[in-house]
Amino acid sequence: MTTPDMTARRALGACAALMVGALTLTACGGNANADSKSGKDGKNATKTSTAKIVISAKDGSTGASINATGVKVSDGRLTDLKMTVSGTGTAVPGAISANGSSWKPKEQLERGTKYQISVTAKDANGRTSAANSIFTTVSSSNSFIGTYTPDNGATVGVGMPVSFNFDKAISDKKAVQSHITVSSSSGQQVVGHWFGADRLDFRPEEYWKAGSKVTMKIDLDGVEGANGVFGVQKKTVTFTIGRSQVSTVDVNTQTMTVVRDGKTLKTVPISAGSPQHTTYNGQMVISEKFVQTRMNGSTVGYGGEYDIPDVPHAMRLTSSGTFIHGNYWYNKGNPPFGRQGTSHGCVGLADAQGAQGDTTAKWFYDNSLIGDVVTVKNSPDKTVSPDNGLNGWNMSWSAWTAGSAV
Repeated sequence: MTTPDMTARRALGACAALMVGALTLTACGGNANADSKSGKDGKNATKTSTAKIVISAKDGSTGASINATGVKVSDGRLTDLKMTVSGTGTAVPGAISANGSSWKPKEQLERGTKYQISVTAKDANGRTSAANSIFTTVSSSNSFIGTYTPDNGATVGVGMPVSFNFDKAISDKKAVQSHITVSSSSGQQVVGHWFGADRLDFRPEEYWKAGSKVTMKIDLDGVEGANGVFGVQKKTVTFTIGRSQVSTVDVNTQTMTVVRDGKTLKTVPISAGSPQHTTYNGQMVISEKFVQTRMNGSTVGYGGEYDIPDVPHAMRLTSSGTFIHGNYWYNKGNPPFGRQGTSHGCVGLADAQGAQGDTTAKWFYDNSLIGDVVTVKNSPDKTVSPDNGLNGWNMSWSAWTAGSAV
Protein backbone atom coordinates (compact mmCIF):
# COMPACT_ATOMS: atom_id res chain seq x y z
CA MET A 1 0.00 0.00 0.00
CA THR A 2 1.36 3.33 -1.01
CA THR A 3 0.88 6.16 1.40
CA PRO A 4 1.00 9.87 0.66
CA ASP A 5 4.22 10.05 2.68
CA MET A 6 5.87 7.42 0.49
CA THR A 7 4.76 9.25 -2.63
CA ALA A 8 6.32 12.41 -1.33
CA ARG A 9 9.58 10.63 -0.59
CA ARG A 10 9.68 9.16 -4.13
CA ALA A 11 9.10 12.59 -5.60
CA LEU A 12 11.93 14.01 -3.55
CA GLY A 13 14.17 11.17 -4.73
CA ALA A 14 13.34 11.87 -8.39
CA CYS A 15 14.01 15.50 -7.83
CA ALA A 16 17.37 14.63 -6.27
CA ALA A 17 18.23 12.47 -9.25
CA LEU A 18 17.44 15.30 -11.62
CA MET A 19 19.53 17.64 -9.56
CA VAL A 20 22.44 15.21 -9.69
CA GLY A 21 22.04 15.07 -13.46
CA ALA A 22 21.88 18.79 -13.64
CA LEU A 23 25.02 19.09 -11.56
CA THR A 24 26.71 16.59 -13.83
CA LEU A 25 25.78 18.63 -16.88
CA THR A 26 26.82 21.82 -15.15
CA ALA A 27 30.12 20.28 -14.24
CA CYS A 28 30.81 19.44 -17.91
CA GLY A 29 29.95 22.98 -18.92
CA GLY A 30 32.02 24.28 -16.10
CA ASN A 31 35.13 22.45 -17.41
CA ALA A 32 34.79 24.14 -20.88
CA ASN A 33 34.41 27.52 -19.24
CA ALA A 34 37.26 26.77 -16.91
CA ASP A 35 39.50 26.59 -19.98
CA SER A 36 38.57 30.17 -20.83
CA LYS A 37 38.21 31.54 -17.26
CA SER A 38 40.40 31.60 -14.20
CA GLY A 39 38.02 32.78 -11.48
CA LYS A 40 34.29 33.07 -11.01
CA ASP A 41 34.07 36.56 -12.45
CA GLY A 42 35.62 35.61 -15.85
CA LYS A 43 37.80 38.69 -15.93
CA ASN A 44 40.82 36.74 -17.14
CA ALA A 45 39.03 35.02 -20.03
CA THR A 46 41.22 33.67 -22.89
CA LYS A 47 39.45 34.67 -26.07
CA THR A 48 40.17 34.10 -29.76
CA SER A 49 42.65 36.56 -31.28
CA THR A 50 41.03 39.49 -33.04
CA ALA A 51 43.88 39.69 -35.59
CA LYS A 52 42.43 38.78 -39.00
CA ILE A 53 44.89 37.55 -41.63
CA VAL A 54 44.09 37.71 -45.35
CA ILE A 55 46.38 35.99 -47.87
CA SER A 56 45.52 37.31 -51.35
CA ALA A 57 46.14 33.95 -52.99
CA LYS A 58 43.60 31.52 -51.54
CA ASP A 59 44.66 28.07 -50.47
CA GLY A 60 44.49 25.64 -53.38
CA SER A 61 44.03 28.36 -55.98
CA THR A 62 45.62 28.37 -59.41
CA GLY A 63 46.14 31.35 -61.65
CA ALA A 64 47.33 33.58 -58.79
CA SER A 65 48.80 36.97 -59.68
CA ILE A 66 52.58 37.24 -59.90
CA ASN A 67 52.30 40.91 -58.86
CA ALA A 68 49.47 41.26 -56.36
CA THR A 69 50.20 38.29 -54.11
CA GLY A 70 50.68 39.44 -50.54
CA VAL A 71 49.41 39.30 -46.96
CA LYS A 72 47.41 41.80 -44.91
CA VAL A 73 46.28 41.78 -41.27
CA SER A 74 43.64 43.87 -39.54
CA ASP A 75 43.31 44.43 -35.78
CA GLY A 76 46.80 43.16 -35.22
CA ARG A 77 50.41 42.96 -36.40
CA LEU A 78 52.25 40.36 -38.43
CA THR A 79 54.88 38.68 -36.28
CA ASP A 80 56.22 35.98 -38.56
CA LEU A 81 55.87 35.09 -42.22
CA LYS A 82 57.56 32.49 -44.34
CA MET A 83 57.01 32.07 -48.08
CA THR A 84 58.75 29.37 -50.07
CA VAL A 85 58.67 27.68 -53.44
CA SER A 86 56.67 24.56 -52.72
CA GLY A 87 58.65 21.34 -52.96
CA THR A 88 62.05 23.03 -52.94
CA GLY A 89 61.96 25.07 -49.77
CA THR A 90 63.56 28.02 -51.54
CA ALA A 91 62.71 31.13 -49.56
CA VAL A 92 60.93 34.03 -51.24
CA PRO A 93 62.32 37.28 -49.81
CA GLY A 94 59.93 39.99 -48.76
CA ALA A 95 59.34 42.61 -46.12
CA ILE A 96 56.74 43.32 -43.45
CA SER A 97 55.54 46.92 -43.53
CA ALA A 98 56.65 49.31 -40.78
CA ASN A 99 53.26 49.17 -39.06
CA GLY A 100 53.12 45.38 -39.32
CA SER A 101 49.88 45.38 -41.28
CA SER A 102 51.10 43.89 -44.57
CA TRP A 103 53.79 41.89 -46.35
CA LYS A 104 54.70 41.53 -50.00
CA PRO A 105 57.44 39.74 -51.95
CA LYS A 106 60.53 41.73 -52.83
CA GLU A 107 60.50 40.56 -56.44
CA GLN A 108 57.81 39.62 -58.94
CA LEU A 109 56.83 35.95 -58.62
CA GLU A 110 57.46 33.42 -61.36
CA ARG A 111 54.67 32.25 -63.63
CA GLY A 112 53.41 28.67 -63.32
CA THR A 113 55.07 28.12 -59.93
CA LYS A 114 53.66 26.59 -56.75
CA TYR A 115 54.23 28.54 -53.54
CA GLN A 116 53.29 28.22 -49.90
CA ILE A 117 52.88 30.86 -47.20
CA SER A 118 52.72 30.43 -43.40
CA VAL A 119 51.71 33.48 -41.36
CA THR A 120 51.29 34.38 -37.70
CA ALA A 121 49.97 37.60 -36.23
CA LYS A 122 49.12 38.98 -32.79
CA ASP A 123 46.37 41.29 -31.67
CA ALA A 124 46.74 44.12 -29.14
CA ASN A 125 46.42 41.66 -26.23
CA GLY A 126 49.16 39.40 -27.54
CA ARG A 127 46.81 36.67 -28.72
CA THR A 128 47.98 34.78 -31.80
CA SER A 129 46.32 34.04 -35.14
CA ALA A 130 47.73 31.85 -37.89
CA ALA A 131 47.00 31.25 -41.59
CA ASN A 132 48.46 29.18 -44.40
CA SER A 133 48.05 28.96 -48.17
CA ILE A 134 49.45 26.77 -50.92
CA PHE A 135 48.76 28.16 -54.38
CA THR A 136 50.04 28.22 -57.97
CA THR A 137 50.64 31.34 -60.05
CA VAL A 138 49.16 31.82 -63.49
CA SER A 139 50.89 29.64 -66.09
CA SER A 140 52.84 30.89 -69.09
CA SER A 141 50.32 29.27 -71.43
CA ASN A 142 47.44 31.15 -69.79
CA SER A 143 49.10 34.55 -69.58
CA PHE A 144 50.75 37.16 -71.77
CA ILE A 145 53.57 39.65 -71.29
CA GLY A 146 54.40 42.74 -73.30
CA THR A 147 58.07 43.48 -73.91
CA TYR A 148 58.29 47.24 -74.16
CA THR A 149 60.68 50.02 -75.04
CA PRO A 150 62.02 52.43 -73.85
CA ASP A 151 63.21 51.33 -70.43
CA ASN A 152 62.35 53.02 -67.17
CA GLY A 153 64.65 55.95 -66.49
CA ALA A 154 65.96 56.20 -70.05
CA THR A 155 66.72 59.43 -71.86
CA VAL A 156 65.76 59.11 -75.52
CA GLY A 157 65.43 61.14 -78.70
CA VAL A 158 62.31 62.98 -79.82
CA GLY A 159 61.30 60.24 -82.25
CA MET A 160 61.15 57.40 -79.72
CA PRO A 161 57.70 55.75 -79.63
CA VAL A 162 56.48 53.54 -76.82
CA SER A 163 56.36 50.07 -78.36
CA PHE A 164 54.90 46.84 -76.94
CA ASN A 165 55.47 43.39 -78.41
CA PHE A 166 53.21 40.78 -76.79
CA ASP A 167 54.18 37.13 -76.50
CA LYS A 168 50.61 36.04 -77.35
CA ALA A 169 48.22 37.22 -80.04
CA ILE A 170 45.76 39.72 -78.56
CA SER A 171 42.13 39.37 -79.63
CA ASP A 172 40.61 41.86 -77.18
CA LYS A 173 42.70 44.84 -78.23
CA LYS A 174 40.39 47.33 -76.57
CA ALA A 175 40.74 45.69 -73.17
CA VAL A 176 44.52 45.62 -73.42
CA GLN A 177 45.00 49.11 -74.82
CA SER A 178 42.62 50.66 -72.30
CA HIS A 179 44.85 49.35 -69.51
CA ILE A 180 47.97 51.06 -70.86
CA THR A 181 48.11 54.84 -70.62
CA VAL A 182 50.91 57.03 -71.95
CA SER A 183 51.05 60.71 -71.06
CA SER A 184 53.58 63.52 -71.45
CA SER A 185 54.40 66.52 -69.31
CA SER A 186 54.23 68.49 -72.56
CA GLY A 187 50.47 67.90 -72.73
CA GLN A 188 50.72 66.29 -76.15
CA GLN A 189 47.94 63.88 -77.03
CA VAL A 190 49.33 60.33 -77.21
CA VAL A 191 47.47 57.62 -79.15
CA GLY A 192 48.09 53.91 -79.57
CA HIS A 193 48.19 52.05 -82.88
CA TRP A 194 48.06 48.27 -83.41
CA PHE A 195 50.36 46.61 -85.90
CA GLY A 196 48.74 43.19 -86.18
CA ALA A 197 47.67 41.21 -83.12
CA ASP A 198 50.86 41.37 -81.08
CA ARG A 199 52.33 44.88 -81.39
CA LEU A 200 51.01 48.15 -79.96
CA ASP A 201 52.89 51.46 -80.35
CA PHE A 202 52.11 54.87 -78.85
CA ARG A 203 53.17 58.30 -80.13
CA PRO A 204 51.98 61.91 -80.34
CA GLU A 205 51.07 63.57 -83.64
CA GLU A 206 54.43 65.36 -83.85
CA TYR A 207 57.76 64.42 -82.34
CA TRP A 208 57.92 64.59 -78.54
CA LYS A 209 58.80 67.98 -77.10
CA ALA A 210 62.45 68.14 -76.08
CA GLY A 211 62.92 67.93 -72.32
CA SER A 212 59.48 66.52 -71.58
CA LYS A 213 58.77 63.61 -69.23
CA VAL A 214 56.72 60.67 -70.44
CA THR A 215 54.86 58.34 -68.08
CA MET A 216 53.58 54.92 -69.07
CA LYS A 217 51.19 53.14 -66.71
CA ILE A 218 50.77 49.42 -67.33
CA ASP A 219 47.80 47.86 -65.53
CA LEU A 220 47.44 44.54 -67.33
CA ASP A 221 47.45 42.21 -64.33
CA GLY A 222 44.34 40.05 -64.70
CA VAL A 223 43.21 41.64 -67.98
CA GLU A 224 41.93 39.02 -70.44
CA GLY A 225 43.70 39.72 -73.72
CA ALA A 226 42.46 36.59 -75.46
CA ASN A 227 40.21 33.70 -74.47
CA GLY A 228 41.60 32.36 -71.20
CA VAL A 229 44.83 34.34 -71.53
CA PHE A 230 45.47 37.03 -68.92
CA GLY A 231 47.98 39.81 -68.46
CA VAL A 232 50.43 39.73 -65.55
CA GLN A 233 52.11 43.16 -65.64
CA LYS A 234 51.46 46.06 -63.32
CA LYS A 235 54.01 48.87 -63.20
CA THR A 236 54.71 52.49 -63.99
CA VAL A 237 57.54 53.46 -66.34
CA THR A 238 58.90 56.96 -66.86
CA PHE A 239 61.46 58.24 -69.33
CA THR A 240 62.83 61.58 -70.45
CA ILE A 241 62.95 63.14 -73.90
CA GLY A 242 66.38 64.64 -74.45
CA ARG A 243 67.39 67.37 -76.87
CA SER A 244 65.87 67.34 -80.34
CA GLN A 245 68.15 65.85 -83.01
CA VAL A 246 66.99 65.04 -86.53
CA SER A 247 69.54 64.14 -89.22
CA THR A 248 68.66 64.23 -92.92
CA VAL A 249 70.40 62.03 -95.47
CA ASP A 250 70.20 63.33 -99.04
CA VAL A 251 70.98 60.51 -101.43
CA ASN A 252 71.36 62.95 -104.34
CA THR A 253 74.29 64.70 -102.67
CA GLN A 254 75.47 61.75 -100.54
CA THR A 255 75.53 63.97 -97.46
CA MET A 256 73.87 64.03 -94.05
CA THR A 257 72.96 67.21 -92.21
CA VAL A 258 72.68 66.92 -88.42
CA VAL A 259 70.29 69.42 -86.84
CA ARG A 260 70.01 69.77 -83.07
CA ASP A 261 67.38 71.97 -81.44
CA GLY A 262 66.84 73.71 -84.76
CA LYS A 263 70.51 74.49 -85.42
CA THR A 264 72.81 72.70 -87.85
CA LEU A 265 75.64 70.94 -86.04
CA LYS A 266 77.43 69.55 -89.05
CA THR A 267 77.01 68.30 -92.60
CA VAL A 268 79.00 65.15 -93.25
CA PRO A 269 79.65 62.96 -96.32
CA ILE A 270 77.97 59.55 -96.43
CA SER A 271 77.66 56.57 -98.74
CA ALA A 272 74.10 55.30 -99.08
CA GLY A 273 72.87 52.18 -100.86
CA SER A 274 74.12 51.31 -104.31
CA PRO A 275 71.80 51.45 -107.35
CA GLN A 276 71.34 47.70 -106.97
CA HIS A 277 70.69 47.84 -103.20
CA THR A 278 69.00 51.15 -102.50
CA THR A 279 68.29 52.73 -99.12
CA TYR A 280 64.72 53.23 -97.90
CA ASN A 281 63.29 56.73 -97.88
CA GLY A 282 61.49 58.05 -94.84
CA GLN A 283 61.81 58.86 -91.15
CA MET A 284 63.74 56.17 -89.31
CA VAL A 285 64.35 56.03 -85.56
CA ILE A 286 67.59 54.77 -84.02
CA SER A 287 66.48 51.72 -82.01
CA GLU A 288 69.81 50.15 -81.03
CA LYS A 289 73.46 51.21 -80.73
CA PHE A 290 76.52 48.96 -80.99
CA VAL A 291 80.11 50.11 -80.61
CA GLN A 292 80.91 47.12 -82.78
CA THR A 293 78.81 44.39 -84.38
CA ARG A 294 78.95 41.67 -86.99
CA MET A 295 77.08 42.11 -90.27
CA ASN A 296 76.42 39.03 -92.37
CA GLY A 297 74.44 39.38 -95.58
CA SER A 298 72.91 35.92 -95.22
CA THR A 299 70.95 37.07 -92.14
CA VAL A 300 69.05 39.68 -94.17
CA GLY A 301 68.32 37.75 -97.33
CA TYR A 302 71.56 38.15 -99.25
CA GLY A 303 73.95 35.41 -100.22
CA GLY A 304 77.61 35.49 -99.31
CA GLU A 305 78.27 39.02 -100.53
CA TYR A 306 79.63 40.18 -97.20
CA ASP A 307 80.42 39.01 -93.68
CA ILE A 308 82.15 41.73 -91.66
CA PRO A 309 82.82 40.74 -88.04
CA ASP A 310 83.68 44.19 -86.64
CA VAL A 311 81.47 46.89 -88.14
CA PRO A 312 82.06 49.94 -85.92
CA HIS A 313 79.64 52.48 -84.46
CA ALA A 314 76.51 50.79 -85.81
CA MET A 315 73.02 52.12 -85.09
CA ARG A 316 69.92 50.22 -86.18
CA LEU A 317 67.28 52.02 -88.26
CA THR A 318 65.00 49.12 -89.30
CA SER A 319 64.27 45.63 -88.06
CA SER A 320 65.02 44.35 -91.58
CA GLY A 321 68.67 45.30 -91.27
CA THR A 322 69.17 48.96 -92.23
CA PHE A 323 71.90 50.62 -90.13
CA ILE A 324 73.81 53.84 -90.12
CA HIS A 325 77.34 52.74 -89.31
CA GLY A 326 81.05 53.30 -89.61
CA ASN A 327 82.95 52.02 -92.62
CA TYR A 328 86.72 51.59 -92.28
CA TRP A 329 87.29 49.32 -95.29
CA TYR A 330 86.91 52.25 -97.72
CA ASN A 331 89.18 54.61 -95.84
CA LYS A 332 92.13 53.54 -97.93
CA GLY A 333 92.19 53.65 -101.70
CA ASN A 334 89.16 55.31 -103.20
CA PRO A 335 86.63 56.25 -100.46
CA PRO A 336 83.10 56.82 -101.80
CA PHE A 337 81.83 59.10 -99.03
CA GLY A 338 80.16 62.17 -100.42
CA ARG A 339 80.39 60.82 -103.99
CA GLN A 340 78.41 57.61 -104.51
CA GLY A 341 76.28 54.97 -102.86
CA THR A 342 78.08 51.66 -102.41
CA SER A 343 76.31 49.86 -99.55
CA HIS A 344 73.68 47.12 -99.46
CA GLY A 345 71.11 49.66 -98.21
CA CYS A 346 72.80 51.01 -95.10
CA VAL A 347 74.11 54.53 -94.63
CA GLY A 348 77.88 54.42 -94.32
CA LEU A 349 80.11 56.96 -92.56
CA ALA A 350 83.89 57.18 -92.72
CA ASP A 351 85.42 55.45 -89.70
CA ALA A 352 89.13 54.87 -89.22
CA GLN A 353 90.55 51.99 -87.23
CA GLY A 354 92.98 53.26 -84.64
CA ALA A 355 93.85 56.85 -83.82
CA GLN A 356 94.51 58.04 -87.36
CA GLY A 357 92.07 58.91 -90.12
CA ASP A 358 88.47 60.09 -90.42
CA THR A 359 86.31 59.60 -87.32
CA THR A 360 82.99 60.91 -88.66
CA ALA A 361 81.15 57.75 -87.62
CA LYS A 362 82.48 57.91 -84.06
CA TRP A 363 81.46 61.55 -83.80
CA PHE A 364 77.93 60.77 -84.96
CA TYR A 365 77.69 57.74 -82.68
CA ASP A 366 78.82 59.73 -79.64
CA ASN A 367 76.35 62.50 -80.44
CA SER A 368 73.31 60.26 -81.02
CA LEU A 369 70.65 58.88 -78.70
CA ILE A 370 68.35 55.93 -79.14
CA GLY A 371 65.18 57.61 -80.37
CA ASP A 372 66.93 60.16 -82.58
CA VAL A 373 65.53 60.46 -86.08
CA VAL A 374 67.42 59.85 -89.35
CA THR A 375 65.40 60.90 -92.39
CA VAL A 376 66.41 59.69 -95.84
CA LYS A 377 65.24 61.53 -98.94
CA ASN A 378 65.77 61.39 -102.73
CA SER A 379 66.47 57.67 -102.79
CA PRO A 380 64.99 55.66 -105.69
CA ASP A 381 63.64 53.18 -103.13
CA LYS A 382 60.18 53.21 -101.48
CA THR A 383 59.33 54.74 -98.11
CA VAL A 384 60.10 52.46 -95.20
CA SER A 385 57.10 50.58 -93.77
CA PRO A 386 55.85 52.08 -90.46
CA ASP A 387 56.25 48.76 -88.64
CA ASN A 388 59.75 48.06 -89.98
CA GLY A 389 61.53 49.19 -86.85
CA LEU A 390 60.17 52.03 -84.73
CA ASN A 391 59.12 54.00 -87.76
CA GLY A 392 55.45 54.83 -87.26
CA TRP A 393 56.18 58.47 -88.14
CA ASN A 394 55.81 57.43 -91.76
CA MET A 395 52.05 57.10 -91.24
CA SER A 396 49.64 60.03 -91.34
CA TRP A 397 48.00 61.01 -88.05
CA SER A 398 44.56 60.05 -89.34
CA ALA A 399 45.81 56.60 -90.32
CA TRP A 400 47.60 56.28 -87.00
CA THR A 401 44.55 57.10 -84.89
CA ALA A 402 42.39 54.81 -87.04
CA GLY A 403 44.55 51.92 -85.78
CA SER A 404 43.63 52.59 -82.16
CA ALA A 405 41.26 50.16 -80.42
CA VAL A 406 40.18 52.74 -77.83
